[in-house]
Amino acid sequence: MARLFDAYIMVDWSAATKPTLGANSIWIGILAKDARLKLQFKAVNIDTRLKAREFLEDMVAKLTRRGDRVLLGFDFSLGYPAGTAEALGLDVASQPAWAAMHAHLAKKLKDKPDNSNARYAIAAGMNYAISKGPYPFWGAPARDVVSTLSSTKPDYAAQPLPEFRIVESYLRDNKLGQPKSVWQLAYTGSVGSQSLTGIPHVHALRATWTNARIWPFETGAGEMTAQDLEGIEVVMAEIYPSQVKVKAEKGETLDEAQVREIARHYSQLDEKGLLGGAFSTGKSLDAGKIEQIQAEEGWILGI
Repeated sequence: MARLFDAYIMVDWSAATKPTLGANSIWIGILAKDARLKLQFKAVNIDTRLKAREFLEDMVAKLTRRGDRVLLGFDFSLGYPAGTAEALGLDVASQPAWAAMHAHLAKKLKDKPDNSNARYAIAAGMNYAISKGPYPFWGAPARDVVSTLSSTKPDYAAQPLPEFRIVESYLRDNKLGQPKSVWQLAYTGSVGSQSLTGIPHVHALRATWTNARIWPFETGAGEMTAQDLEGIEVVMAEIYPSQVKVKAEKGETLDEAQVREIARHYSQLDEKGLLGGAFSTGKSLDAGKIEQIQAEEGWILGI
């Protein structure tokens, strides 16, 4: 069976506030064919988000020019809990909720060349728009705490927006992982800042690549086939590197090892004809939840 993709690029993102290399910085793993048409892996460590986006633009352009179809994975949430865009007062009548949120974040959050941005002020502003108080975003350093952004977690029980997306609850309920909430911006294991800083770059890449699609928002929630991918050069998807067991080799950071193993994981599924099924979003879920996943929340590839 022919593969769905020719190259697999996995991105371990970072919300670092200054140029950073090594552990807890941006690592990009590329599994692509060499001159002998054999898949070879290499990892690249990049110190700022703007440089990472430029690298991805150049790398994907080289691959697609030679006819490769690329699976591009990002290790942060590409969506927010259902109802977020509407709660922010965004236009969800003329565009899908996920697209409204992506455009909103791209307009608000601008990375500077030194990797700095105003993400805590932006989160505080979104909290004000949603609740007039310190909800739903939380996890600010002491210097960024204001009346609408706290260092501590709010009580989500009586609030309209849940703490977790459907996919995160699914992982937790089935003991498949302990993903953090997209609302948590700081402290151990947090991913909220990665999403806030990452989605604007995904938005920019999608605008650059007319033949790209963001899964599952633009591709559908069912199993993916070669026919579904006709005319598509790039599929961007949310990944969860903790899906695979990783052991860093001598001299490797954990981040580098994770992008290597998750790229190989998806390549091996593709070789066996199983990757298409990995694009199906929660087969056991009811139609209402699948609609929320496709319209606003997103899903993790392979869950």
